[in-house]
Amino acid sequence: MSSLKVILAVGVIAAASWLPAKASDADDIARALSAAPSGIASGAAVVRVGKDGSMTTLRAGTNGYTCLVMGPVPAMCADQNSLEFLQAYMKHAPPPNKNGLTYMLQGDSPGASNTDPYAMSKTSDNHWVVTGPHIMLFGPAAQTLGYPTTPDADPTKPYIMWAGTPYAHAMIPVAPSK
Repeated sequence: MSSLKVILAVGVIAAASWLPAKASDADDIARALSAAPSGIASGAAVVRVGKDGSMTTLRAGTNGYTCLVMGPVPAMCADQNSLEFLQAYMKHAPPPNKNGLTYMLQGDSPGASNTDPYAMSKTSDNHWVVTGPHIMLFGPAAQTLGYPTTPDADPTKPYIMWAGTPYAHAMIPVAPSK
């Protein structure tokens, strides 16, 4: 659980405002699980990250995936290798040489910089991109896919986010933006 706290600090930092009323556990579980397909969601652990970075396990998991809900930050559902990648990202450390898979089937609105892994808001030069429902592939496999690495990627097609950084990963849209 402590490694998840480090991993998810970015979600806490990125959330400039939080939902005015605390959602119920059932609402947060439903929202977290909506990030993954039903076959993954059915056995995933669910963790709520509070505004202060506190972590509350809402449901234990059985399949190695953890679905996360963090205030207004888009929910995600990640395997253990992805969580390790995200932990390295948070620590500004080299990422593990492992392949990981993360689902964000509700999309990533309000988006992210496609060039600066640590940008928290859109600027005139950080190539902000909003990708609809997608999966992210982390690790060496992402580097072999041959997807575009351009700063102004078309988020309706697969591309490499944060190309040229240690945190480059494949963004693979799976449906149109909602």
